[in-house]
Amino acid sequence: MDRVILLTGFEPFGGERTNPSWEVASWLDGKEIGGATIHTLELPVNCRRASKMVTDAIARTNPAAVLGLGQAGGRPALSIEKVAVNLADERASHESDGGANAKPVVAGGPDAYFVRLPIAPMLRAIARGGIPASLSLSAGVYVCNTVMYAMLHTLRARPRVPAGFIHLPYTPAQAARHRSTASMAVDLMTAGVEIALGVIARAK
Repeated sequence: MDRVILLTGFEPFGGERTNPSWEVASWLDGKEIGGATIHTLELPVNCRRASKMVTDAIARTNPAAVLGLGQAGGRPALSIEKVAVNLADERASHESDGGANAKPVVAGGPDAYFVRLPIAPMLRAIARGGIPASLSLSAGVYVCNTVMYAMLHTLRARPRVPAGFIHLPYTPAQAARHRSTASMAVDLMTAGVEIALGVIARAK
């Protein structure tokens, strides 16, 4: 069976017309990277439905790796997340909001999971490509964190499968609507994610 890397992105939300996570994912759909074929999935901005969709997709595709992408408006670089927490706040409107009304992503699940990605090699490779990237220690408690936790929980019995999440900045078109907000061109974000996928595909 061909090796598949499952790559997820999100539909637009919060009044935006586009979401860079799905723009990037859709550009990479079907591409062969590091001997693996990229299979993409667009997720709704809804904690319960998105987590079920990614769980079902993992069961269906039996991926060699899973990488989630999400929008984090205001961040100036690709943000490779380090930890997913067992909290989901459906009332939050952004990844940086919420928490007071958070409920467990998985009742009785561990408080948190560390991602299973070669983060340091990914950061070095992306930097060599001239693309800003950084490590993030908080993915918030909204839908991106929920999806990341759900994928890691689903893969808990398969510890050798790399899995994790990258947050992306606004596109320039989005930033034009948000005064003094950082942005990055879609082609640059796509190049950075493709580099990251190459490192993941080659990870042992």
